[in-house]
Amino acid sequence: MVATLYILKCSDGSYYTGITRKDLASRVSEHQQGIYDGYTARRRPVELVYNCTFERLTEAIAGERQVKGWRREKKEALICGKFDLLPKLSKRGAKTGGWKTTSSSFETGLAALLRMRQCIGHVQFRTGRL
Repeated sequence: MVATLYILKCSDGSYYTGITRKDLASRVSEHQQGIYDGYTARRRPVELVYNCTFERLTEAIAGERQVKGWRREKKEALICGKFDLLPKLSKRGAKTGGWKTTSSSFETGLAALLRMRQCIGHVQFRTGRL
Protein backbone atom coordinates (compact mmCIF):
# COMPACT_ATOMS: atom_id res chain seq x y z
CA MET A 1 0.00 0.00 0.00
CA VAL A 2 1.45 3.37 -1.05
CA ALA A 3 1.98 6.03 1.63
CA THR A 4 3.52 9.49 1.56
CA LEU A 5 5.71 11.00 4.24
CA TYR A 6 5.48 14.79 4.29
CA ILE A 7 6.85 17.74 6.23
CA LEU A 8 4.94 20.97 6.68
CA LYS A 9 6.41 24.26 7.81
CA CYS A 10 4.00 25.96 10.19
CA SER A 11 3.35 29.70 10.57
CA ASP A 12 5.43 29.76 13.78
CA GLY A 13 8.44 28.29 11.92
CA SER A 14 8.10 24.80 13.43
CA TYR A 15 7.91 21.63 11.36
CA TYR A 16 5.18 19.00 11.37
CA THR A 17 5.97 15.53 10.04
CA GLY A 18 3.20 13.15 9.02
CA ILE A 19 2.21 10.36 6.68
CA THR A 20 -0.88 9.84 4.58
CA ARG A 21 -2.29 7.10 2.40
CA LYS A 22 -4.66 9.49 0.64
CA ASP A 23 -3.95 12.14 -1.96
CA LEU A 24 -1.27 14.52 -0.61
CA ALA A 25 -3.02 17.65 -1.88
CA SER A 26 -6.17 16.67 0.03
CA ARG A 27 -4.22 16.00 3.21
CA VAL A 28 -2.38 19.34 3.03
CA SER A 29 -5.72 21.06 2.40
CA GLU A 30 -7.11 19.44 5.56
CA HIS A 31 -4.18 20.89 7.51
CA GLN A 32 -4.72 24.31 5.91
CA GLN A 33 -8.41 24.30 6.83
CA GLY A 34 -7.79 23.09 10.38
CA ILE A 35 -10.27 20.25 9.89
CA TYR A 36 -8.67 18.14 12.62
CA ASP A 37 -7.85 19.67 15.98
CA GLY A 38 -4.15 19.12 16.47
CA TYR A 39 -0.69 20.59 16.12
CA THR A 40 -1.15 22.31 12.76
CA ALA A 41 -4.66 23.61 13.48
CA ARG A 42 -3.17 26.24 15.79
CA ARG A 43 -0.21 27.01 13.52
CA ARG A 44 -1.82 27.88 10.19
CA PRO A 45 -1.11 28.59 7.46
CA VAL A 46 1.16 25.66 6.72
CA GLU A 47 3.48 25.12 3.77
CA LEU A 48 4.46 21.78 2.22
CA VAL A 49 8.27 21.69 2.16
CA TYR A 50 9.04 17.98 1.65
CA ASN A 51 7.31 14.81 0.51
CA CYS A 52 8.38 11.29 -0.35
CA THR A 53 6.25 8.36 -1.49
CA PHE A 54 6.88 4.84 -0.18
CA GLU A 55 5.61 1.60 -1.67
CA ARG A 56 5.12 0.09 1.79
CA LEU A 57 3.23 1.66 4.67
CA THR A 58 5.71 0.17 7.15
CA GLU A 59 8.57 2.06 5.48
CA ALA A 60 6.62 5.34 5.61
CA ILE A 61 5.89 4.79 9.30
CA ALA A 62 9.56 4.02 9.98
CA GLY A 63 10.61 7.14 8.09
CA GLU A 64 8.09 9.28 9.97
CA ARG A 65 9.28 8.00 13.35
CA GLN A 66 12.87 8.60 12.37
CA VAL A 67 12.29 12.16 11.13
CA LYS A 68 10.10 13.09 14.11
CA GLY A 69 13.06 12.29 16.36
CA TRP A 70 15.39 14.62 14.49
CA ARG A 71 16.39 18.11 15.56
CA ARG A 72 15.41 21.07 13.41
CA GLU A 73 18.80 21.32 11.68
CA LYS A 74 18.67 17.72 10.55
CA LYS A 75 15.10 18.11 9.21
CA GLU A 76 16.21 21.18 7.26
CA ALA A 77 19.12 19.22 5.77
CA LEU A 78 16.63 16.59 4.55
CA ILE A 79 14.29 19.27 3.18
CA CYS A 80 17.15 20.91 1.28
CA GLY A 81 18.49 17.58 0.01
CA LYS A 82 21.79 17.87 1.89
CA PHE A 83 22.01 14.18 2.69
CA ASP A 84 25.74 14.29 3.36
CA LEU A 85 24.98 16.40 6.47
CA LEU A 86 22.53 13.92 8.00
CA PRO A 87 25.13 11.72 9.76
CA LYS A 88 26.96 14.79 11.06
CA LEU A 89 23.73 16.18 12.50
CA SER A 90 22.89 12.96 14.31
CA LYS A 91 22.50 13.23 18.09
CA ARG A 92 24.60 10.11 18.51
CA GLY A 93 27.02 10.83 15.67
CA ALA A 94 28.96 7.77 14.64
CA LYS A 95 28.52 6.10 18.02
CA THR A 96 26.46 2.94 18.13
CA GLY A 97 26.10 2.74 21.92
CA GLY A 98 22.67 3.49 23.30
CA TRP A 99 20.74 2.23 20.27
CA LYS A 100 17.84 0.12 21.50
CA THR A 101 16.37 -1.19 18.29
CA THR A 102 15.94 -4.65 16.92
CA SER A 103 17.87 -5.36 13.77
CA SER A 104 14.64 -5.59 11.77
CA SER A 105 13.38 -2.17 12.93
CA PHE A 106 16.82 -0.68 12.28
CA GLU A 107 16.86 -2.19 8.79
CA THR A 108 13.36 -0.86 8.11
CA GLY A 109 14.43 2.61 9.28
CA LEU A 110 17.57 2.41 7.16
CA ALA A 111 15.53 1.38 4.13
CA ALA A 112 13.22 4.33 4.78
CA LEU A 113 16.14 6.74 4.96
CA LEU A 114 17.60 5.39 1.72
CA ARG A 115 14.18 5.79 0.10
CA MET A 116 14.02 9.40 1.33
CA ARG A 117 17.34 10.03 -0.41
CA GLN A 118 15.79 8.83 -3.67
CA CYS A 119 12.93 11.32 -3.30
CA ILE A 120 15.08 14.39 -3.85
CA GLY A 121 13.43 14.92 -7.23
CA HIS A 122 10.08 15.25 -5.47
CA VAL A 123 11.16 17.79 -2.86
CA GLN A 124 9.16 20.98 -2.82
CA PHE A 125 10.94 23.60 -0.75
CA ARG A 126 9.25 26.90 0.11
CA THR A 127 6.76 26.72 -2.72
CA GLY A 128 3.65 25.66 -0.85
CA ARG A 129 2.28 24.23 -4.10
CA LEU A 130 1.79 20.65 -5.17
